[in-house]
Amino acid sequence: MTASTVAAPPARFNFARYLFERNAARGDKTALIDDQGSLRYGELADAARRFGQALVSLGLRREERVLLFAHDSSDWVVAFLGALHAGVVPVAVNTLLPAKDIAYMLGDSRAQAVIASGALLPVVQEAMALGGHAVQHLIVSRGTDLPAGAHAFDKLVAQATPGDGADTHGDEPAFWLYSSGSTGAPKGTVHTQANLYWTAELYGQGVLQMRESDVVFSAAKLFFAYGLGNALSFPLSVGATVVLMAERPTPQAVFKRMTEHKPSIFCGAPTGYGGMLASPDLPARSAVALRLCSSAGEALPQDIGERWTRHFGVEIIDGIGSTEMLHIFLSNVPGQVRYGTTGFPVPGYAVELRGEDGHAVADGEIGDLYIQGPSAALMYWNNRGKSRDTFQGGWTKSGDKYLRNADGTYTYAGRNDDMLKVSGIYVSPFEVEATLVQHPAVLEAAVIGKTDDDGLTKTKAYVVLKPGQQASAADLQAFVKERLAPYKYPRFIEFLDELPKTATGKIQRFRLRERENA
Repeated sequence: MTASTVAAPPARFNFARYLFERNAARGDKTALIDDQGSLRYGELADAARRFGQALVSLGLRREERVLLFAHDSSDWVVAFLGALHAGVVPVAVNTLLPAKDIAYMLGDSRAQAVIASGALLPVVQEAMALGGHAVQHLIVSRGTDLPAGAHAFDKLVAQATPGDGADTHGDEPAFWLYSSGSTGAPKGTVHTQANLYWTAELYGQGVLQMRESDVVFSAAKLFFAYGLGNALSFPLSVGATVVLMAERPTPQAVFKRMTEHKPSIFCGAPTGYGGMLASPDLPARSAVALRLCSSAGEALPQDIGERWTRHFGVEIIDGIGSTEMLHIFLSNVPGQVRYGTTGFPVPGYAVELRGEDGHAVADGEIGDLYIQGPSAALMYWNNRGKSRDTFQGGWTKSGDKYLRNADGTYTYAGRNDDMLKVSGIYVSPFEVEATLVQHPAVLEAAVIGKTDDDGLTKTKAYVVLKPGQQASAADLQAFVKERLAPYKYPRFIEFLDELPKTATGKIQRFRLRERENA
């Protein structure tokens, strides 16, 4: 399957309308299961059409923004699809952000309304009190004791008449996602109506082979580009059933859904897989009904993939995607998993590895990863300089470094900002980290560069040990020396209780560098 063999959506295209029409015959089938109940496909389409019309009735105009700051639930999906249907632009933001970050996003996006979970109202109110925003309406999902002037989400939906929606163009701005901030301030990434279609076709169906009979559960949240595909656009485009969870994806919370709802597809991140494997509550293979798992967010260590497959008997399809490309563009393939690599280019996408001179590098050499494909974002909002640097003609600069192996697979080497040069040779932090986590006492590791007394760059590892386990720095250094070239072993090791991470589970190595330089 390629972008040329998948039928392109028509020029006039609305993704929400596309889903409603595609599932018209599945009206009585369960679409969504959340913590408070379920919603059938017919009910989902009706509620979304009503909510879109409610936004219009409140005075929101086409392409105006509405901030979506809510826990995963059927209300989140109704709000997102309802806004798309009406041509209003939902701006999905992560639910772990502090008020100052929400205030920044409100001002940056010029959102006219906020849709918030009742449990998140204190953060929203604190953010709005900071000023600098254009918010006219506050809509509260599943909350009690609403602030004066706020609208109850369920009442808005119930009182509205289903609207006909907007006659949108496939290339029209449809929704925003803010970058995770793993390398600094988040950027408003503007995506189109058609981008959701392309990722669902090329990855959801083309690689994961998601089908109507699947029950899908994503630990990655809907505000995350990876989770938006896993738990909304992919399963709803084929008529599957989605399990949604409002709480944070602790091992115990994930195991509860795996054993109660029996999902056939589970989507997680490497940190989560590692934590689950280390948990004493890990369910037996017979207690779940998995046929496939996926991973993204960071490269999956080989050891974690192999241990998961041994325990559950299913593969983890590891891939790399980005907010800018909306979902995964380089991935392992069911039946052809090469743990320790990120697999092959997803059909429909082209990738190139380029050196510092801008030319392609040879196999086995580390280069900057560029991607070309139909789901690329339009731009970063109000950031022309970074837009030009990232979106270069038909190519998108990922900010990641990779090397291509002889078998056509690609191996992750690290973020551009994270790469180290030791003794004049590039060292991938991820390679050292992936080796450290093979030690039976290590839960997580992060590697940065540290300047020694002679002014030379050496590797330093921050290590989190598993509960009840012990290991010395000398033990871990010897372990790495046995498995990697001598110049790669961490000269310095510091033990931490936890690593700094974004809400999507990515390690914030820049925070560790700040700690080192403080």
